[in-house]
Amino acid sequence: MIEFKGVTFRYDSEGSDALKGIDLQIPDGVFLVIAGHNGSGKSTLSKHINGLLLPAQGQVLVNGLDTKDEASLLAIRQQVGMVFQNPDNQLVTTIVEEDVAFGPENLGIPSPEIRARVDKALQKVGMTAYAGSAAHKLSGGQKQRIAIAGMLAMEPDILVLDEATAMLDPKGREELLSTVRDLNKKNGMTVVMITQYMEEAVMADRLIVMSDGQIVMDDTPQQIFTRGSELRTLGLDVPEIVRIREDLAERGIPLSPSVLTDSDLAEAVCPLL
Repeated sequence: MIEFKGVTFRYDSEGSDALKGIDLQIPDGVFLVIAGHNGSGKSTLSKHINGLLLPAQGQVLVNGLDTKDEASLLAIRQQVGMVFQNPDNQLVTTIVEEDVAFGPENLGIPSPEIRARVDKALQKVGMTAYAGSAAHKLSGGQKQRIAIAGMLAMEPDILVLDEATAMLDPKGREELLSTVRDLNKKNGMTVVMITQYMEEAVMADRLIVMSDGQIVMDDTPQQIFTRGSELRTLGLDVPEIVRIREDLAERGIPLSPSVLTDSDLAEAVCPLL
């Protein structure tokens, strides 16, 4: 579905490359998390998926469409919905359902279909009860779910979240992650999530770690989290459950790499007590 071929990008002619020869394939229906410290290139990579940034060298293809082809950009952006860090920057009207309808209206979708799309999108993110609410009165997590609903109403194939949980409290973060997980697992939507929080990578099918504009790890979360010391040298950490797993291993109680959540830990440890 998404393919990077030797992609290099630089923000200005005198700076260093923000992306350095990226080769990457993202298949249909996958839940991919891209992690890295500030300045690693992860957000720069995400903005190439829908043509917000264009490669200095190489190609980015979305379902075979080249982002450098200006004639293809509208079709690409209809396929790729992006949600950014600050939800307040993404809300354009005062009423929730009007905000969700904004994108389809700009695509020239007929009114009856817009109504159906808005209802469907709000239902998918669990915000139907707030359709007539004032958007500015919602919590951060609710605003991000409305931002996602606005993307869903445009019926994209791919959802890209560029550090969309960074400004949320723990409750809002959990609400958003639950919504995104359901969109991937129940609706088959391709999800690319950019984050610094390794706890968020636990739910992913695939985890990519970036550093200095390059992909330095690419595997399942289970396998990458066995490389805790390497992650720490890259300015990242492992989830809390993995830290507990490491401590137990040092005390002679090794657990499976598949133990990534609190429920996994309970199931593995309780029989040993």
